[in-house]
Amino acid sequence: MKDVTFGQYYPVESFVHRLDPRLKLVFLIAYIVAIFLADSFCGLAVCAGALVLIIAFARVPLRKILRSVRGILFLVVFTAVINVLFHGGDEVWAEWWIFTITKQGVIFSAFLILRLVLLVMCSCMLTYTTTPVSLTDGIESLLTPLKWIRFPIHELALIMSIALRFIPILMDETERIKNAQKARGADFESRGLIKKVRAIIPILIPLLLSAFRRADELGDAMEARCYTGGKHRTKYKKLRFSWRDLIALLLISAVMTGVVLLRVYGWAPA
Repeated sequence: MKDVTFGQYYPVESFVHRLDPRLKLVFLIAYIVAIFLADSFCGLAVCAGALVLIIAFARVPLRKILRSVRGILFLVVFTAVINVLFHGGDEVWAEWWIFTITKQGVIFSAFLILRLVLLVMCSCMLTYTTTPVSLTDGIESLLTPLKWIRFPIHELALIMSIALRFIPILMDETERIKNAQKARGADFESRGLIKKVRAIIPILIPLLLSAFRRADELGDAMEARCYTGGKHRTKYKKLRFSWRDLIALLLISAVMTGVVLLRVYGWAPA
């Protein structure tokens, strides 16, 4: 649970923190599209360079960004091994039974790993540099056109904001429950799969009860403050674009242009 960084906010004054949350969401979507459009290491290098600039201007410690990758380390390793062993190719490096390691398989696995790492890191940068309240306002503002079809955009944005806010809270709650169960003699170091599943139950049940209790308390607090949804609701802080947003817009435009040009005129991995 300590490796789960998505949903955590890192409070610091920086260029990226002051950007409009709407632009950050658009930037994230465009960045993800650029990652999947890139079909060569040169294209991913352009995306990685943009991410390095964002991290530098956000003033978020690099170790925190790398922790976000640790959370999906098993998925990355599993995907890499599967692709190395089963991806076809002309230049065979090793072969045994049904497994074949080729040069093309190794290159494709490295390409896929880099793509996954960039995807996770850029997604975590959004929550590291944007408060849940600002994220809610940004989502609601971007989805405003859906009001014409009576889509409950305010409620959707509120649900997403509450979900993001509860991630670090539930992480801390899990750690406290785990320490309490260890003090009562619970064993979480067993290697057997059945024993590991049984060890999770003393954590899962109190965690679910705590989550329902917190949700009930949050509902009571919203009712006590006369919350009635997004109808006729005003905002204390209105979103406005600034010169910082223009610079960020130019950056993502340059990244998208570079990736598209490399895809059309560049080279693809063998």
